[in-house]
Amino acid sequence: MTYRPLFVLLAASALALSSCAGAPAQKGPTDAPATSAGTAAPDATADSADSADSADSADSAGQESQYPLTVNNCGTEVTFAAAPSRVVTAKSSTMEALLALGVGDSIVATSFPDGPLPQWLEAAGAANPAVVTPLSDQLPSLEAVLDLSPDLVYVGWESNLSADGIGARETFTQLGVNTYVAPSACKDPKFAPAPLTYDLVFSEISELGQIFDAVPTAERLIAEQRAQLALITPDDRGLTALWYSSGSKTPFVGGSQGSAQLAMDTVGLTNIAGEIKDSWGSMSWAKVIEADPDVIVLVDSAWGSTEKKIGVLRDNPVTAQLSAVKNDRYLVVPFPATEAGVRSVSAATDLAAQLAKLQLP
Repeated sequence: MTYRPLFVLLAASALALSSCAGAPAQKGPTDAPATSAGTAAPDATADSADSADSADSADSAGQESQYPLTVNNCGTEVTFAAAPSRVVTAKSSTMEALLALGVGDSIVATSFPDGPLPQWLEAAGAANPAVVTPLSDQLPSLEAVLDLSPDLVYVGWESNLSADGIGARETFTQLGVNTYVAPSACKDPKFAPAPLTYDLVFSEISELGQIFDAVPTAERLIAEQRAQLALITPDDRGLTALWYSSGSKTPFVGGSQGSAQLAMDTVGLTNIAGEIKDSWGSMSWAKVIEADPDVIVLVDSAWGSTEKKIGVLRDNPVTAQLSAVKNDRYLVVPFPATEAGVRSVSAATDLAAQLAKLQLP
Protein backbone atom coordinates (compact mmCIF):
# COMPACT_ATOMS: atom_id res chain seq x y z
CA MET A 1 0.00 0.00 0.00
CA THR A 2 1.60 3.28 -1.09
CA TYR A 3 1.07 6.37 1.01
CA ARG A 4 -0.12 9.33 -1.07
CA PRO A 5 -1.31 12.32 1.01
CA LEU A 6 -4.04 14.09 -0.92
CA PHE A 7 -2.99 17.60 0.02
CA VAL A 8 0.55 16.94 -1.25
CA LEU A 9 -0.74 15.70 -4.59
CA LEU A 10 -2.94 18.77 -4.95
CA ALA A 11 -0.09 21.10 -4.00
CA ALA A 12 2.24 19.43 -6.48
CA SER A 13 -0.30 19.73 -9.29
CA ALA A 14 -0.81 23.41 -8.60
CA LEU A 15 2.94 24.00 -8.49
CA ALA A 16 3.48 22.19 -11.79
CA LEU A 17 0.74 24.17 -13.51
CA SER A 18 2.08 27.50 -12.28
CA SER A 19 5.58 26.57 -13.49
CA CYS A 20 4.27 25.69 -16.96
CA ALA A 21 2.50 29.04 -17.16
CA GLY A 22 5.65 30.92 -16.18
CA ALA A 23 4.14 32.03 -12.89
CA PRO A 24 6.19 32.01 -9.67
CA ALA A 25 6.03 28.70 -7.80
CA GLN A 26 3.53 28.81 -5.00
CA LYS A 27 4.41 27.78 -1.46
CA GLY A 28 1.87 24.97 -1.29
CA PRO A 29 -1.66 24.28 -0.17
CA THR A 30 -3.66 27.01 1.44
CA ASP A 31 -4.00 27.12 5.20
CA ALA A 32 -7.77 26.81 5.04
CA PRO A 33 -8.95 23.33 6.11
CA ALA A 34 -10.13 21.13 3.28
CA THR A 35 -13.84 20.35 3.27
CA SER A 36 -15.69 17.55 1.56
CA ALA A 37 -18.21 18.28 -1.16
CA GLY A 38 -21.80 18.37 0.04
CA THR A 39 -21.04 19.25 3.67
CA ALA A 40 -22.71 22.63 3.52
CA ALA A 41 -26.40 22.78 4.38
CA PRO A 42 -28.66 23.14 1.30
CA ASP A 43 -29.92 26.55 2.46
CA ALA A 44 -26.50 27.95 3.35
CA THR A 45 -26.26 31.61 2.33
CA ALA A 46 -23.35 33.57 0.89
CA ASP A 47 -23.12 35.48 4.18
CA SER A 48 -22.72 32.28 6.18
CA ALA A 49 -20.08 31.05 3.72
CA ASP A 50 -18.20 34.34 4.06
CA SER A 51 -18.36 34.00 7.85
CA ALA A 52 -16.97 30.49 7.65
CA ASP A 53 -14.14 31.65 5.38
CA SER A 54 -13.33 34.45 7.80
CA ALA A 55 -13.21 32.00 10.69
CA ASP A 56 -10.93 29.69 8.73
CA SER A 57 -8.62 32.60 7.90
CA ALA A 58 -8.50 33.62 11.55
CA ASP A 59 -7.62 30.07 12.59
CA SER A 60 -4.86 29.88 10.00
CA ALA A 61 -3.49 33.28 10.95
CA GLY A 62 -3.16 32.04 14.53
CA GLN A 63 -0.86 29.28 13.25
CA GLU A 64 1.57 31.55 11.47
CA SER A 65 5.16 31.18 12.64
CA GLN A 66 6.55 33.97 14.79
CA TYR A 67 10.06 35.24 14.01
CA PRO A 68 12.75 35.43 15.15
CA LEU A 69 12.45 31.72 15.88
CA THR A 70 15.16 29.84 17.78
CA VAL A 71 15.43 26.04 17.87
CA ASN A 72 17.92 23.73 19.54
CA ASN A 73 19.26 21.43 16.85
CA CYS A 74 21.54 18.61 18.05
CA GLY A 75 22.79 20.94 20.78
CA THR A 76 23.28 23.95 18.48
CA GLU A 77 20.97 26.94 18.78
CA VAL A 78 19.76 28.12 15.39
CA THR A 79 17.82 31.37 15.01
CA PHE A 80 15.65 32.10 11.98
CA ALA A 81 14.79 35.72 11.23
CA ALA A 82 12.24 34.54 8.65
CA ALA A 83 11.21 31.39 6.82
CA PRO A 84 14.19 30.13 4.78
CA SER A 85 13.86 30.86 1.07
CA ARG A 86 17.19 29.64 -0.30
CA VAL A 87 17.82 26.12 0.97
CA VAL A 88 20.53 23.66 0.01
CA THR A 89 19.71 20.08 1.02
CA ALA A 90 21.90 17.01 1.48
CA LYS A 91 20.34 13.52 1.43
CA SER A 92 16.93 12.54 0.08
CA SER A 93 15.17 12.72 3.42
CA THR A 94 15.69 16.48 3.73
CA MET A 95 14.57 17.26 0.20
CA GLU A 96 11.51 15.03 0.60
CA ALA A 97 10.54 16.69 3.88
CA LEU A 98 10.37 20.11 2.24
CA LEU A 99 8.44 18.78 -0.75
CA ALA A 100 5.96 17.09 1.59
CA LEU A 101 5.45 20.35 3.44
CA GLY A 102 4.71 22.21 0.22
CA VAL A 103 7.79 24.43 0.52
CA GLY A 104 9.82 22.85 -2.26
CA ASP A 105 10.09 26.24 -3.96
CA SER A 106 12.53 27.25 -1.21
CA ILE A 107 15.07 24.66 -2.44
CA VAL A 108 17.83 26.19 -4.59
CA ALA A 109 20.01 23.06 -4.68
CA THR A 110 19.87 19.40 -3.70
CA SER A 111 22.72 16.95 -3.20
CA PHE A 112 23.58 13.39 -2.21
CA PRO A 113 20.23 11.87 -3.33
CA ASP A 114 19.72 8.28 -2.16
CA GLY A 115 17.24 7.24 -4.83
CA PRO A 116 14.10 8.27 -6.72
CA LEU A 117 11.28 10.15 -5.09
CA PRO A 118 8.22 8.24 -3.93
CA GLN A 119 5.28 8.47 -6.30
CA TRP A 120 3.34 10.87 -4.07
CA LEU A 121 6.17 13.44 -4.29
CA GLU A 122 7.11 13.00 -7.95
CA ALA A 123 5.01 15.88 -9.28
CA ALA A 124 6.30 18.30 -6.63
CA GLY A 125 9.86 17.26 -7.39
CA ALA A 126 9.44 17.53 -11.15
CA ALA A 127 8.32 21.16 -10.74
CA ASN A 128 11.67 22.21 -9.24
CA PRO A 129 14.81 22.15 -11.45
CA ALA A 130 16.99 21.93 -8.32
CA VAL A 131 15.33 18.63 -7.50
CA VAL A 132 15.39 17.31 -11.05
CA THR A 133 19.10 18.08 -11.44
CA PRO A 134 21.06 17.85 -8.16
CA LEU A 135 24.00 20.14 -7.56
CA SER A 136 26.03 17.01 -6.81
CA ASP A 137 25.39 13.28 -6.56
CA GLN A 138 27.67 13.33 -3.52
CA LEU A 139 28.29 16.14 -1.04
CA PRO A 140 29.06 19.43 -2.82
CA SER A 141 32.03 21.60 -1.94
CA LEU A 142 31.71 24.52 0.44
CA GLU A 143 32.46 26.90 -2.42
CA ALA A 144 29.73 25.43 -4.63
CA VAL A 145 27.19 25.84 -1.84
CA LEU A 146 28.22 29.40 -0.97
CA ASP A 147 27.97 30.41 -4.63
CA LEU A 148 24.21 29.89 -4.29
CA SER A 149 23.90 32.36 -1.39
CA PRO A 150 21.85 29.97 0.76
CA ASP A 151 20.13 31.04 3.95
CA LEU A 152 19.92 27.42 5.18
CA VAL A 153 21.88 24.20 4.65
CA TYR A 154 19.65 21.28 5.71
CA VAL A 155 21.34 17.88 5.98
CA GLY A 156 20.28 14.33 6.73
CA TRP A 157 23.43 13.23 8.54
CA GLU A 158 25.33 15.22 11.15
CA SER A 159 28.59 14.17 9.48
CA ASN A 160 27.48 16.06 6.36
CA LEU A 161 28.37 19.24 8.26
CA SER A 162 32.07 18.66 8.81
CA ALA A 163 35.39 19.52 7.25
CA ASP A 164 35.17 16.22 5.36
CA GLY A 165 31.62 16.97 4.28
CA ILE A 166 30.10 20.18 2.93
CA GLY A 167 31.78 22.26 5.59
CA ALA A 168 31.88 22.60 9.36
CA ARG A 169 28.84 23.96 11.09
CA GLU A 170 30.94 26.65 12.71
CA THR A 171 32.13 27.81 9.28
CA PHE A 172 28.58 28.34 8.06
CA THR A 173 27.66 30.13 11.28
CA GLN A 174 30.60 32.52 10.85
CA LEU A 175 29.42 33.19 7.29
CA GLY A 176 25.88 33.95 8.46
CA VAL A 177 24.31 30.79 6.98
CA ASN A 178 21.99 28.73 9.14
CA THR A 179 22.37 24.96 9.32
CA TYR A 180 19.90 22.28 10.37
CA VAL A 181 20.51 18.55 10.90
CA ALA A 182 17.65 16.05 10.80
CA PRO A 183 17.13 15.61 14.58
CA SER A 184 16.84 11.84 14.19
CA ALA A 185 20.49 11.88 13.03
CA CYS A 186 21.94 13.69 16.06
CA LYS A 187 24.92 11.73 17.37
CA ASP A 188 25.54 13.39 20.75
CA PRO A 189 24.03 11.03 23.36
CA LYS A 190 22.25 14.02 24.91
CA PHE A 191 20.25 14.54 21.71
CA ALA A 192 20.38 11.25 19.81
CA PRO A 193 17.12 9.27 19.72
CA ALA A 194 17.36 6.27 22.01
CA PRO A 195 15.44 4.71 20.44
CA LEU A 196 13.76 6.46 17.52
CA THR A 197 9.98 6.79 17.86
CA TYR A 198 7.24 8.08 15.61
CA ASP A 199 6.72 10.93 18.05
CA LEU A 200 10.31 12.02 17.36
CA VAL A 201 9.74 11.72 13.60
CA PHE A 202 6.59 13.82 13.86
CA SER A 203 8.38 16.30 16.11
CA GLU A 204 10.84 17.00 13.31
CA ILE A 205 7.98 17.53 10.85
CA SER A 206 6.33 19.88 13.32
CA GLU A 207 9.53 21.84 13.89
CA LEU A 208 10.09 22.18 10.14
CA GLY A 209 6.54 23.48 9.89
CA GLN A 210 7.43 26.22 12.36
CA ILE A 211 10.73 27.04 10.66
CA PHE A 212 9.16 27.30 7.19
CA ASP A 213 5.91 28.96 8.29
CA ALA A 214 3.99 25.86 7.21
CA VAL A 215 2.42 24.81 10.51
CA PRO A 216 -1.05 23.91 9.15
CA THR A 217 0.48 21.74 6.43
CA ALA A 218 2.77 20.02 8.94
CA GLU A 219 -0.16 19.33 11.23
CA ARG A 220 -2.21 17.82 8.41
CA LEU A 221 0.72 15.65 7.32
CA ILE A 222 1.24 14.38 10.87
CA ALA A 223 -2.47 13.69 11.28
CA GLU A 224 -2.55 11.72 8.02
CA GLN A 225 0.50 9.71 9.01
CA ARG A 226 -0.90 8.93 12.46
CA ALA A 227 -4.07 7.68 10.78
CA GLN A 228 -1.98 5.57 8.40
CA LEU A 229 -0.11 4.05 11.34
CA ALA A 230 -3.37 3.12 13.01
CA LEU A 231 -4.25 0.95 10.00
CA ILE A 232 -1.20 -1.29 10.41
CA THR A 233 -1.87 -4.62 12.11
CA PRO A 234 1.37 -6.12 13.47
CA ASP A 235 2.11 -9.67 12.38
CA ASP A 236 1.41 -12.08 15.25
CA ARG A 237 3.44 -15.09 14.09
CA GLY A 238 6.43 -14.25 16.29
CA LEU A 239 8.81 -13.91 13.32
CA THR A 240 12.44 -12.84 13.51
CA ALA A 241 14.20 -10.71 10.93
CA LEU A 242 17.54 -9.41 9.71
CA TRP A 243 17.57 -5.87 8.28
CA TYR A 244 20.30 -6.21 5.65
CA SER A 245 21.46 -2.77 4.52
CA SER A 246 24.80 -3.39 2.82
CA GLY A 247 28.07 -5.33 2.86
CA SER A 248 29.12 -8.76 1.65
CA LYS A 249 32.08 -9.84 3.79
CA THR A 250 30.50 -8.29 6.87
CA PRO A 251 26.85 -7.22 6.70
CA PHE A 252 25.85 -3.74 7.81
CA VAL A 253 22.48 -4.13 9.47
CA GLY A 254 19.71 -2.30 11.26
CA GLY A 255 20.37 -1.97 14.98
CA SER A 256 18.05 -1.31 17.90
CA GLN A 257 17.94 2.49 17.98
CA GLY A 258 16.88 3.74 14.56
CA SER A 259 14.37 3.55 11.77
CA ALA A 260 14.97 -0.14 11.06
CA GLN A 261 14.01 -1.12 14.60
CA LEU A 262 11.04 1.24 14.52
CA ALA A 263 9.71 -0.32 11.31
CA MET A 264 10.24 -3.89 12.55
CA ASP A 265 8.49 -3.15 15.84
CA THR A 266 5.59 -1.63 13.92
CA VAL A 267 5.03 -4.64 11.67
CA GLY A 268 5.61 -7.26 14.36
CA LEU A 269 9.14 -8.52 13.63
CA THR A 270 11.85 -9.27 16.21
CA ASN A 271 15.24 -7.84 15.24
CA ILE A 272 18.04 -10.43 15.50
CA ALA A 273 20.50 -7.50 15.71
CA GLY A 274 18.76 -5.96 18.70
CA GLU A 275 21.97 -6.12 20.69
CA ILE A 276 23.49 -3.39 18.48
CA LYS A 277 22.84 -0.24 20.52
CA ASP A 278 22.93 2.09 17.54
CA SER A 279 20.77 2.83 14.51
CA TRP A 280 23.10 0.78 12.28
CA GLY A 281 26.07 -1.47 12.81
CA SER A 282 28.07 -4.47 11.66
CA MET A 283 27.09 -8.05 12.48
CA SER A 284 29.04 -11.16 11.63
CA TRP A 285 27.58 -13.73 9.26
CA ALA A 286 28.25 -16.29 11.99
CA LYS A 287 25.76 -14.55 14.28
CA VAL A 288 23.24 -14.23 11.45
CA ILE A 289 23.52 -17.95 10.75
CA GLU A 290 23.16 -18.75 14.42
CA ALA A 291 19.98 -16.66 14.64
CA ASP A 292 18.61 -18.00 11.31
CA PRO A 293 16.01 -15.23 10.85
CA ASP A 294 12.59 -16.11 9.48
CA VAL A 295 12.71 -13.20 7.03
CA ILE A 296 15.35 -10.83 5.65
CA VAL A 297 14.62 -7.18 4.93
CA LEU A 298 16.65 -6.09 1.90
CA VAL A 299 17.50 -2.41 1.47
CA ASP A 300 17.37 -1.63 -2.25
CA SER A 301 19.78 1.00 -3.54
CA ALA A 302 21.66 1.90 -6.70
CA TRP A 303 24.93 0.74 -5.15
CA GLY A 304 23.49 -2.35 -3.48
CA SER A 305 20.41 -3.61 -5.29
CA THR A 306 18.03 -6.26 -4.06
CA GLU A 307 19.32 -8.60 -6.75
CA LYS A 308 22.92 -8.06 -5.66
CA LYS A 309 22.12 -8.81 -2.03
CA ILE A 310 20.19 -11.96 -2.91
CA GLY A 311 23.18 -13.02 -5.02
CA VAL A 312 25.51 -12.51 -2.06
CA LEU A 313 23.28 -14.64 0.15
CA ARG A 314 22.84 -17.44 -2.40
CA ASP A 315 26.46 -17.57 -3.56
CA ASN A 316 27.83 -18.03 -0.07
CA PRO A 317 27.40 -21.76 0.70
CA VAL A 318 26.86 -20.99 4.38
CA THR A 319 24.28 -18.20 4.08
CA ALA A 320 22.59 -20.16 1.30
CA GLN A 321 21.40 -22.52 4.06
CA LEU A 322 19.51 -19.79 5.92
CA SER A 323 15.79 -20.57 6.07
CA ALA A 324 14.87 -17.18 4.61
CA VAL A 325 17.26 -17.64 1.69
CA LYS A 326 16.17 -21.17 0.86
CA ASN A 327 12.52 -20.11 0.89
CA ASP A 328 12.89 -16.63 -0.68
CA ARG A 329 11.42 -14.94 2.34
CA TYR A 330 12.45 -11.36 1.60
CA LEU A 331 10.94 -7.97 2.25
CA VAL A 332 12.22 -5.00 0.26
CA VAL A 333 12.51 -1.36 1.30
CA PRO A 334 14.04 1.44 -0.86
CA PHE A 335 17.07 3.08 0.73
CA PRO A 336 15.56 6.60 0.97
CA ALA A 337 12.71 5.19 3.07
CA THR A 338 15.19 3.85 5.61
CA GLU A 339 16.16 7.38 6.65
CA ALA A 340 13.83 8.66 9.37
CA GLY A 341 11.44 11.24 7.97
CA VAL A 342 8.28 11.69 5.96
CA ARG A 343 8.63 8.17 4.48
CA SER A 344 8.93 6.31 7.78
CA VAL A 345 5.22 5.56 8.00
CA SER A 346 4.87 4.54 4.36
CA ALA A 347 7.89 2.26 4.76
CA ALA A 348 6.20 0.44 7.63
CA THR A 349 2.93 0.28 5.70
CA ASP A 350 4.62 -1.27 2.68
CA LEU A 351 6.59 -3.76 4.80
CA ALA A 352 3.43 -4.83 6.63
CA ALA A 353 1.70 -5.49 3.30
CA GLN A 354 4.64 -7.57 2.04
CA LEU A 355 4.88 -9.48 5.29
CA ALA A 356 1.19 -10.37 5.21
CA LYS A 357 1.73 -12.07 1.86
CA LEU A 358 4.59 -14.28 3.05
CA GLN A 359 3.60 -17.89 3.56
CA LEU A 360 5.52 -19.71 6.27
CA PRO A 361 5.21 -23.37 7.31
